[in-house]
Amino acid sequence: MAQTRRMTVGQALIEFLAHQWTVDGDLRERTIPGVFGIFGHGNVAGIGQALKQLNVEQPDLMPYYQARNEQAMVHQSVGYARMHRRRATFASAASVGPGATNLLTGAALATTNRMPALLLPSDTFATRVADPVLQQLEQPWDIGLTVNDAFRPLSRFFDRVQRPEQLFSIALGAMRVLTDPADTGAVTIALPEDVQAEAIDVPVEFLQDREWHLRRPLPERGPLGRAVAAIRGAKRPLVVAGGGVLYSSAEHELRAFVEATGIPVGTSQAGGGSLPWDHPQYVGAIGATGTLAANRLAAEADVVIGIGTRYSDFTTASRTAFQDPGVVFVNVNVASFDAYKHGSQLPVVADARETLVALSAELAGHRVSAEYAERIAREKAQWNAAVDEAFAPSGLTLPGQPEIIGAVQSATAPEDVIVQAAGSLPGDLHKLWRVRDPLGYHVEYAYSCMGYEIAGGLGAKRGLLAMGDDRDVVVMVGDGSYLMLNSELVTAVAEGIKLIVILVQNHGYASIGHLSETVGSERFGTWYREYDPDARNFQSGRVLPVDLAMNARSYGMDVVEIVPGAGAVDTLKAAIAEAKASDRSTFIHIESDPLIYAPDGAGWWDVPVAEVSTLDATLRARAEYEEQVAAQRPLLG
Repeated sequence: MAQTRRMTVGQALIEFLAHQWTVDGDLRERTIPGVFGIFGHGNVAGIGQALKQLNVEQPDLMPYYQARNEQAMVHQSVGYARMHRRRATFASAASVGPGATNLLTGAALATTNRMPALLLPSDTFATRVADPVLQQLEQPWDIGLTVNDAFRPLSRFFDRVQRPEQLFSIALGAMRVLTDPADTGAVTIALPEDVQAEAIDVPVEFLQDREWHLRRPLPERGPLGRAVAAIRGAKRPLVVAGGGVLYSSAEHELRAFVEATGIPVGTSQAGGGSLPWDHPQYVGAIGATGTLAANRLAAEADVVIGIGTRYSDFTTASRTAFQDPGVVFVNVNVASFDAYKHGSQLPVVADARETLVALSAELAGHRVSAEYAERIAREKAQWNAAVDEAFAPSGLTLPGQPEIIGAVQSATAPEDVIVQAAGSLPGDLHKLWRVRDPLGYHVEYAYSCMGYEIAGGLGAKRGLLAMGDDRDVVVMVGDGSYLMLNSELVTAVAEGIKLIVILVQNHGYASIGHLSETVGSERFGTWYREYDPDARNFQSGRVLPVDLAMNARSYGMDVVEIVPGAGAVDTLKAAIAEAKASDRSTFIHIESDPLIYAPDGAGWWDVPVAEVSTLDATLRARAEYEEQVAAQRPLLG
């Protein structure tokens, strides 16, 4: 008879998670190195008791970490997973009802970004012995429906432990998805509060170390051969490098491939760091927030080699980036879903690193023409000059965001990590930030979630520290996103985890304000102003007397407030240097002018404009929209 231990479902699940290991070649690390948790009546007696018991008996087996917001727990998990190239993530345990649904935004973010995150929302009684319990949703047409069913479309794996015996298959199924490069995302195990506390005889085998080996599929001969033929026949090839390059640790192979062939590389937001900014073949960001160099080359590319990219509308400039009438897409991706995008007839469903090695071998001796190489160098040099100009000191009382980015760039070390997610900063960083390290650029832009920055930055720093890496993590955040979710500053202070947070205060939603202008809405509802009762809007009232520096100081952060003036940017550089020298978290507050924009990269983003309107601004915007949308390419033809 198999040996068993009498345990609750909560105890068995937590101990099981403590023994899961991800293996990627020679690397072996804990798949779930810890649990974030906020306790309520749904999980305090189940998962909470299990974590407490392990904390007493084996404190290093499955560490517990406090959080201040359930959504932020998932953001931390994603930031951690990014630094570990998806080999590890955290579990996030929440109570019944609002605690559980607070995880929904995090679930959507993790799945959209193809990042692993384990969600453990508590659920109402499986026995229904006390229906309806506090915080239970009741739908007369489906009594079995709970709020946790909202996780189904947001998760790559969803299941509910209705009976203790189901735990074993559900837990193993969850781990399979968490460690599958093609299938990963949010993994949700709903845990009814009564079942969490029920006892079951658990096979010892379930609690022993288990290894999950990451799949690195090799390219098949046929698809590889067709891809090689297309690349050999190209006159103006272009690589679009996405996050898959970094998750596969393929940056060295990408560098070797483009150095041998001379093919230029543009990057998506997730692909930032695939090549250092000063590499001769790197032409910068591509798409709606891309550089002029990358977008000019993309417009004429006859073969686009997508490596580990999901081709979001920002990457393709809403299908206007690639204008060659006969453009061909060679899509290398571990996920067939992404490899077949753009109607590609040349998908290579394989690991990015393994495919790049194979492509380099098959294309030995092949190189782009001297004329194309000269064009690449010229476009790159022109864009670098434009960035230098954007970074140059202006002496303005309120510097623009590009100048602030330049100051942060010059004051940080090459290996430091910049973290961002939403507002106008992602677009400006994508164009302007000169990435110097594979892990140095983390802009969450698949979901572009306001509020991700601080929690994601904390997760990134936690992930680095787990690897023995003490480089600085610099979070840049606008005031709008800061107000959405800043509570994890308390977590950083409580654990002594150092962050450098730079708040760019522009008194509103700068990104949407600019977008609002382009669609003819004239920044309506995007300024932070006092309400004007006569105009019945927030457009022209006084600037709100909000003191976000004081807010951060109240959390226990060291705070530097930069006084507006001609020397503000120099003061910012000095403040960053001081923050880097400190072992404490520092919050730096600087005012900016939201009407100073980054240099134009000739990218476009499709945001439909009202077809009819009584506003002249909207009519003008519609006319411009119709002109731009005419450049969109259909999927076929």
